[in-house]
Amino acid sequence: MMFLSVRKQKRAIADQQSLQNSLAPGDRVMTTSGLYATVVDAEDDTTILLELAPGVTTEWVRAAVREKVKDTADEDVDADEVDETPAPSVAEKANESKAEIAPPLEQGKNNR
Repeated sequence: MMFLSVRKQKRAIADQQSLQNSLAPGDRVMTTSGLYATVVDAEDDTTILLELAPGVTTEWVRAAVREKVKDTADEDVDADEVDETPAPSVAEKANESKAEIAPPLEQGKNNR
């Protein structure tokens, strides 16, 4: 039983090392803290530069990268699939409401 546990652990370590070695600029990754970012520079053996937002780059320990993720922004949306119906304005929604408006409370009075 102990043998199988050690074997699984060695495989997990090997998979993590393989992931670390495969990181390249442009890869979308998720860190162990759940942060999504894009790899900017992966030349260093111990650290990696991640872009969190355009122009915001931070340095991380390589081990903080949990997995590569597929970039959903790259998926193309056909123009036929886009619904261009304008959303109703807030004023239109308010006029449609059947709710009654409560009268304002008077300041300083305790209605108990």
